[in-house]
Amino acid sequence: MALPESVSRGRLLLWPRLVLFGDSITEYSFQEGGWGTFLAERLLRRCDVFNRGFSGYNTRWAKLLLPRLIAAGAGAESTAAVTLFFGANDSALEELNPKQHVPLEEYAANLKSMVHYLSSVGITEDRVILITPPPLQEAAWEKACLAKG
Repeated sequence: MALPESVSRGRLLLWPRLVLFGDSITEYSFQEGGWGTFLAERLLRRCDVFNRGFSGYNTRWAKLLLPRLIAAGAGAESTAAVTLFFGANDSALEELNPKQHVPLEEYAANLKSMVHYLSSVGITEDRVILITPPPLQEAAWEKACLAKG
């Protein structure tokens, strides 16, 4: 099989990149059977999938971190898409977890701020994928928490 012309001439091959940015659901998405693994397998040799998940983070902290992960002139043109998957920590009950809790209005404003920032560095809104927090089955969650002590 003949190599494509760009390869045979020694040019650097650059795949578009997909950046997964979120909390622990994103961080652990590359565990066996995870959604990040699924995407990476489906996009193999078509797109590089970068996991930028941060366990315990909420949107308040994420919007401060985002400019350190994706900066102007740092490959925005090669970024196929960025996922923003936050909300599980933001929705923690304020009285039980005030450190992670983010009020709903601030949560929405933080997401808008991150989308605006990405747009300002060349990643247009049509390449930003907002993923909603998953539903919570309280009985199963309580059982899992009790099992962990």
